[in-house]
Amino acid sequence: MDVTGIAKLSTTLADVGNAQAVSIAVLKKANEIQAESATALIEAIPNNQATSNLPPHLGRNINTTA
Repeated sequence: MDVTGIAKLSTTLADVGNAQAVSIAVLKKANEIQAESATALIEAIPNNQATSNLPPHLGRNINTTA
């Protein structure tokens, strides 16, 4: 193998390593954004104490024949 072949191989391996590092960084950022979105959705769920004033028999049955 000549010197230019070794240099090409080395450059290619370095480029692949850089591309993988960038891909991993993008994936980590996407996971962080998804976690933040999930947290925001969970926090947006309304408080259930407003329904505690309702009688206990409400919401147990569904009329499927109507």
